[in-house]
Amino acid sequence: HVQLVESGGGSVQAGGSLRPSCAASETTYRTHCMGWFRQAPGKEREGVGTVDSDYSIRYTDSVKGRFTISKDGAKNTLFLQIDSLKPEDTAKYYCAADFGPYCNIDYLARRANFWGQGTQVTVS
Repeated sequence: HVQLVESGGGSVQAGGSLRPSCAASETTYRTHCMGWFRQAPGKEREGVGTVDSDYSIRYTDSVKGRFTISKDGAKNTLFLQIDSLKPEDTAKYYCAADFGPYCNIDYLARRANFWGQGTQVTVS
């Protein structure tokens, strides 16, 4: 069982930056696929991107350019750098993980066995 704990959300003004993180209880190499999702009030969950055990990163087209996913394998931690924040980025951000064998946002959305509790990002 993998525990995922997100932190690093907050309230910021438009144009600012945040860097939520997700600490995993298992080595991130073993959790073959990790990724970020977000869900705004009244909206469906939206995928942000994924990173696999080889550090290959994929982004959802709608977030390319302002979102950067990174992973620190030594610390078993996943990061999401969000720049030039907009009010429409307001959402709860979740990380998810699965042992694979595949790694893309559709696969993770349907099959992820492990989810964090989320961290709130509010942009005004």
